[in-house]
Amino acid sequence: MPRAMFTYTKSILERVSFDPKLFCKELEKALKNLLPYEVDQLRDWLLHYTVGKPELKQCLIYVNQ
Repeated sequence: MPRAMFTYTKSILERVSFDPKLFCKELEKALKNLLPYEVDQLRDWLLHYTVGKPELKQCLIYVNQ
């Protein structure tokens, strides 16, 4: 079941990636609900996902704290 939350989080972030403010807001919510090892996985996923999306790079500050 925990894997489902991680997968759900990624799908939400992909759907809202058109709006950087909404993306950051959803990312903040996700970080409160995910387990520590899932946050690490999400950080890795975000680094790859935002390569071609410079407008989303600002949201990486939430996972680098």
